[in-house]
Amino acid sequence: MPVTSRWISCLIVLIASFSLGKVTTQNSSANKNTLVLLDNLAIKETHSMFFRKLQDSGYQLTFKMADDAGLSLKKYGMWLYQNVILFAPGTDEFGGDLNPEAVAEFVDHGGNILIAASPASGDAVRDLAAEFGVELDDPGSYVIDHLNFDANIDSGRHTVVSVDPKNLIEAEILVGSSNSEAILYEGASLLLDPDNPLVLEILTASSTAYSYDPEKEISEYPHTVGKNTVLVAGLQARNNARVIFCGSLDLFSDKYAVATAQRGGKNVKYGNEKLATALAQWVFKEKGVLRLSNVTHHKAGEKNAPAAYTITEDVVYNVVLEELKDGSWTGYNGNDVQLEFVRIDPFVRTTLTKVAGNKAGLYEAKFKIPDVYGVFQFKIDYHRKGYTFLSSTTQVSVRPLQHTQYERFIPSAYPYYAGAFSMIGGVFIFSCVFLHYREKDKSD
Repeated sequence: MPVTSRWISCLIVLIASFSLGKVTTQNSSANKNTLVLLDNLAIKETHSMFFRKLQDSGYQLTFKMADDAGLSLKKYGMWLYQNVILFAPGTDEFGGDLNPEAVAEFVDHGGNILIAASPASGDAVRDLAAEFGVELDDPGSYVIDHLNFDANIDSGRHTVVSVDPKNLIEAEILVGSSNSEAILYEGASLLLDPDNPLVLEILTASSTAYSYDPEKEISEYPHTVGKNTVLVAGLQARNNARVIFCGSLDLFSDKYAVATAQRGGKNVKYGNEKLATALAQWVFKEKGVLRLSNVTHHKAGEKNAPAAYTITEDVVYNVVLEELKDGSWTGYNGNDVQLEFVRIDPFVRTTLTKVAGNKAGLYEAKFKIPDVYGVFQFKIDYHRKGYTFLSSTTQVSVRPLQHTQYERFIPSAYPYYAGAFSMIGGVFIFSCVFLHYREKDKSD
């Protein structure tokens, strides 16, 4: 092999080794490769508005059947997609190398998934939901609301429910700020693992709703009732990978996107299209993405970090916090980011303040090091609903005062000084008096 070709081959192997086993998370056209799994090709037409909006946003959609024998998320150890849309609720078994464990591995390496289920969901979707702390209600069970349903679309079973927008999660970054219209929903309810702190209830049903099979008489208490009936759930893993799980495939459909309701004699459009767009933007990390960089610290009045700090010194900590908006990084505006100075427990906890006039997102904290020496950490652990997690630790040493740094006369010891000198004076006076009287006695 020629020398030039050998060097080119080594370079290719080196680049591939850095990408091995990791889903790229930066926002670029190459990172918008999205696999769309369908039950049948008709879904591509019935949900064309949703798919078209994604394609207009630069996503490269690859449509495949969920039971395709050649299905795979990675090849030669490299991930082929950054996102997966699973619109195949009726699938009993995935094709190819795809299974719930493979999807969980995809998420563990930073991949994002949007899943839509239905009351007729097969075992594949149910097993996949269980991997993320979500459980679908029994097959055939619908969310039913006899007081809040759409009379124009509903077939009389009251399963096409109109959900109040107040039941959306209070996180504009996740569901959008302009979503004030009711949501049209027909599908299954979700049961969430109460012990999983990473799962979010994005949309819940009204207090008059419950989940049951509309073709059967109610013979036992429903699995979900009222506000406990979750319709859309989200999960943000500890590595900031995101998953959206919706119990209704129709929520993303063209039919519900253009549906209207009669209110006050006027046709009012439902908010399904806005909600579907907001959910897609969040789960595919177009919104709510933060990053942390340029961590610096130094003594007050200096510029460089010392080898070690001394107790009770004034310290200045700086960090840059940025948010991804419209494909570019801008300074993050937050007033609730806290810094901790930790040895085992936090000795100092203070809120970072944004440096005035700085558009790059520079934050600062000033505090006095406690009168305790040891190995400490500057620590940021920022968790806010809808945003990616921020975590940073910087280790520093804090030493006690050197012998040349102690004060010669401590103000708090002045009473002891006065006591010592008064004792010396007292002894001197006593000695004089004692000797005077002794000499007098001899003279007598």
